[in-house]
Amino acid sequence: MRLAVVGASGAVGQEFLRILEEHNFPCDELLLFGSARSAGQTRTFRGKEIEIKLLQHNDDFKGVDIALVSAGGSVSKEFAQTITKHGTLMIDNSSCFRMDSDVPLVVPEVNAEDALNAPRRIIANPNCTTIQMVVALAALEKVAHIRRVRVATYQSASGAGATAMAELEAQHASLAQGEEPKVEKFAYQLAFNVIPHIDVFTDNDYTKEEMKMYNETRKIMHSDIKVSATCVRVPVMRAHSEAIWVEFDRPVTPAEARAAFESAPGVVVMDNPAEKEYPMPLFIAHKEPVYVGRIREDITDPNCLTFWCVADQIKKGAALNAVQIAEWLLAHR
Repeated sequence: MRLAVVGASGAVGQEFLRILEEHNFPCDELLLFGSARSAGQTRTFRGKEIEIKLLQHNDDFKGVDIALVSAGGSVSKEFAQTITKHGTLMIDNSSCFRMDSDVPLVVPEVNAEDALNAPRRIIANPNCTTIQMVVALAALEKVAHIRRVRVATYQSASGAGATAMAELEAQHASLAQGEEPKVEKFAYQLAFNVIPHIDVFTDNDYTKEEMKMYNETRKIMHSDIKVSATCVRVPVMRAHSEAIWVEFDRPVTPAEARAAFESAPGVVVMDNPAEKEYPMPLFIAHKEPVYVGRIREDITDPNCLTFWCVADQIKKGAALNAVQIAEWLLAHR
């Protein structure tokens, strides 16, 4: 097994390496690739120093079985043919190919079998907000058909990359010293603020991030489900939270939903309001599962439930999901 990581110096790239070690992923040789800025640097994997190679249009991927790619949409688009031309399977973390009809969009707990049909040798990793939501929704879909979802997200700085996380830290440090914080990565200062704007606005006044949740959920779940999202950036370092309202085609009790969540792969129920037990990003960071809590009836509609959902954006929202796709394929080859 020869494995490659493209974008090895980024936040998701570094998480790939940690997860591959933690999961003892079967790998005889690991190749690391990056931009001119990171080429020549080294990263430690299983006690060995591996040099990051410059990503180029050549035959470096010949003989590579799987490439985990997280280097941005423009890089994925430019290098997809170079990566896959010798048969390498590209698991791509960008939004570049997600809605292409001949590229499967996969969350293993929901639609793992879709990964078996990848004619272009590309499998897309969904958007981070979509991943954690559909893991939870898939459990509920087994109870009753979901017609509609309304969701408000509370998205961490990590969703905008390592530089965004550093900017949030720097802003807090500057403010603590009475200095004016620098604002470069976000539209506004994120420290002590929330920004109801992630990605660019589209013609319908939803952002691309919000439309991703609509379109990707339907593709992953093979469903006519409708999703209306408001995506908000909050001053949290690396775990996303979501307040989710679900409308079913029949009434579903909180007890039914809780039982479905408890039996679902990749879901942990943390739901004991009397003891103030519910998921929070401070405590969910660096953990693998999707956590749900605050499960309750919607008092305005008997066919609706609402719940709270938290997951680590860099792990399940990006690197872990990609590694789990690779693990599932190895187990079913």
